[in-house]
Amino acid sequence: MAAKRKYKYNPKTLSFELQKPGWRLYLIRILVVLPVSIMVALGYYMLYTEAFKLKTPRTIRLEREYKVAKSNLELLTKQLERSEKKLEHLQVRDNNIYRNMFGMEQIPPEVRDAGFGGSNRYPHLEYSENADFLTSIALRFDKIIKKAFIQSKSFDDVERVAGQAGEVAKCIPSILPLPEDTKNFRWSGAFGYRIDPVYGGIRMHEGIDLTGAMNSPVYATGDGKIEAIKYEYNGYGRYILIDHGFGYKTRYAHLNKALVYEGQLVKRGECIGQLGSTGKSTGPHVHYEVIYMGRPVNPYNYFNNNIASDDYHAVILGGRQ
Repeated sequence: MAAKRKYKYNPKTLSFELQKPGWRLYLIRILVVLPVSIMVALGYYMLYTEAFKLKTPRTIRLEREYKVAKSNLELLTKQLERSEKKLEHLQVRDNNIYRNMFGMEQIPPEVRDAGFGGSNRYPHLEYSENADFLTSIALRFDKIIKKAFIQSKSFDDVERVAGQAGEVAKCIPSILPLPEDTKNFRWSGAFGYRIDPVYGGIRMHEGIDLTGAMNSPVYATGDGKIEAIKYEYNGYGRYILIDHGFGYKTRYAHLNKALVYEGQLVKRGECIGQLGSTGKSTGPHVHYEVIYMGRPVNPYNYFNNNIASDDYHAVILGGRQ
């Protein structure tokens, strides 16, 4: 129904003119109609959502988006778990195979895991509905990124050292310090626990003993640098320590004479001293040790047992050059 129109006679124009509502009327209408409209809308919303337990289209859309986001996060969590396992596998192989192969120090866990303790790194997630869940994902993701970066740098180092594989092969101690055709040659002491020939009792023997004639030449078993020449009266006697690099060192003990000097670079097969019986010794022999990453290891595992005598002497001749 159309609103009634009001007309007012204008004596000046001698006609009836349409009377327009004043601003007061508009104001009254706003002050009355607007609050009533808001109350009606709120009542409708409360009736719709609370009484009938119905959801608004916006609520339905938000819940759908929430479910999709949660599903994506759960999928991301599974992918993170797979990535963590693959990364852990790479770390184990890196430390125990690749870095070991080239005599490189292992990367300790505290280095791979460093930088994630202490202060709160994710304050922006504290007030979200799933704060703990989101924080754990963010932390795991950051850890993977950092570990992957460290692993990448490690592979770069391994690649660099692998490029020097020929040098590594020359430095690894792989021949006997005493030729087997030396006069009076005999294997006289193995690596491991044994009864001490001087003091008795079971003691760890950190090398092997090779018997030979007094003053027989003793040879460097790999390329390296003479780190020390010392004398121990109640121990090694006169001994030479060679640093081969890549984590390897060798010791030649009970020598009668040293024919090299500290700091000298030597090659595999080069004569470095003469066999003797100095220090705690019961007869002419050389006590030979291989030290890897600061720990004594069984020298026998490094010998090339297939090398013939002629080939061995060819190495010795090469060491003289």
